[in-house]
Order: sequence, then C-alpha cells, then structure tokens
Amino acid sequence: MPDQHIYRGRFAPSPTGPLHLGSVFTALASYLQARSCNGKWLLRIDDLDTPRNIKGSVDSILRTLDNLGLYWDESVAFQSQSIDYYHEILDRLNKDKRIYPCRCSRKVQTTARYTGFCRDNQFNLDIPHAYRVKTDGSVISFIDELQGSMIYPIDEQGDFVLKRKDQIIAYQFAVVVDDHLQMVNHVVRGYDLLDSTPRQLYLQKLLGFKTPVYMHVPVIIDDAGYKLSKQTKALPVDLIKSNDVIFGVLLLLKQNPPNGLQRATVTALLDWAVAHWNPMALKSCKAINNECLT
Repeated sequence: MPDQHIYRGRFAPSPTGPLHLGSVFTALASYLQARSCNGKWLLRIDDLDTPRNIKGSVDSILRTLDNLGLYWDESVAFQSQSIDYYHEILDRLNKDKRIYPCRCSRKVQTTARYTGFCRDNQFNLDIPHAYRVKTDGSVISFIDELQGSMIYPIDEQGDFVLKRKDQIIAYQFAVVVDDHLQMVNHVVRGYDLLDSTPRQLYLQKLLGFKTPVYMHVPVIIDDAGYKLSKQTKALPVDLIKSNDVIFGVLLLLKQNPPNGLQRATVTALLDWAVAHWNPMALKSCKAINNECLT
C-alpha cells in the first residue's frame, strides 16, 4: 500500500480527442506540483462518458505526454475498470436510503437547483431514471491553495445526480471514487471545476473518504474569452517542437523561464521548472490569455 504521507497527484483527461494547449497547461501544473514535492504523478483516463469517447484518443494522449517528457508513475488507470465498484457503492447508498431514483428531464438536472421533486415521489422503476444523492443543510468549506477560502451551502446545489438516466456514472461521483481508489491526496485541476468541489467534498464525507488538498489553476481562454476546449475547436499541441510547447506553457504559468532555455531540451526545461516551480505566481487567477484575469 502506498505511503499516505507521500504526495499523490493525478492528471485525468477524457479520451474525447487529442490534448490541446489548455489540457497541457493543467497537466504541466499538476506534474510540476507533484515533482516539486517529490511525489507521485498518476495518470487516469476518464472514459465513462462513452458517447463522447473518440477512438484513438487514448494512444494520442499517451503519445503527447511522452513527447512532452511528462512521464507518469504506476499503471495508467481507466474509469471503466471500476464500474463494478461504483455500483457496489451505489447499492450501499441505496440500502441506506441516501440516494433515490429520479425520472426528471436532463434539462431540470443540469440547468437549475433541483427541487427534490422525486425525493418522495414513488414511480415505476421500469421508467428510465437517474439516481440522486440526498443533500442536507450543511455548509461546505475548504481552502483552495490558489483561490483561497471557499464556503458553499450544499443545499444551493440541490440533490445532485450520481448515476445518469442513460446509466452512465456521473462525473461528481466517479471522480470521488477514482481519487479514493488511487489514494490521491492532492488535486491540481482547472478553475472551471472549482464549483464541483463542494459536491465532491460532500460525497467524500458521506462515504468516509479522505479529502485531498485542492489547487484550481486558471483556464486558458481564446481571444473571444472562451475556455480552450474541444468544443471550441482548440487545436492539438504541436509535437514536432515539444520544447517550444513546454517553454510556452511555462510562460503561461507565469514561471518566467530564462531566455537561455528557449533552445533547451524538454528534459532540461522540466528539470529547471521543477526546481523553480512557484504556483503562487497564479494566486487568485481564474483565466489566462495574454494576462491573468481575476
């Protein structure tokens, strides 16, 4: 069993296409934080949302990380390998009456605070349904290493989905179980996921899992102000000039690598970056284009 005192971080991309600049930005921040703490950096492929998965994406992701010198520790984990364990936990929560079936439309599930309509509303379970967790009036608070003190009344979120109506395990539930299985104790990820953290902390408490330390780094935005993503047609990173990619991302991370490293190898760049890693250069920053946006 891994030493619980050793830093264990992770990068968890979805196999929905090749890695773009925004993905590499988050991967490099996560990698540098782990390596600067003499810790482990794990790789997990978040492949549960099968309709969005694209054939060949896993190989592309692994090849990109390899070309950029971002070598992971231990075996690559796949969410799809844990399906039975997700359902085991769901069965336990169901027996304890902590979750309930919900037949409400996807629109209601994703665009507003859920009213609890199905919490005490019996219906035929042959009808397609999701499963929601019962929330309470508790207040979730935590300290994000970059964004500071966060306080969220959990009932503002409403009862949220753990298993979707299409039978796919929901992100909020899967990521909590995944991090527990991999004994992840530090999470570095994009600012766009900050609002997910209270729900995940609520589940961790409910399930008796340990809560990792969180650091939400800025997201990269395009000239129109949109987060770089596959939906906004973000281009894959250029693997022909891997050192240029690493140098450029270090600049975006506000690490100020010396100009003399522009022609350095990827290995030399990463060695310098680990030794000089200063995440506080990104403190309270939510988005980056040519400057930090708070």
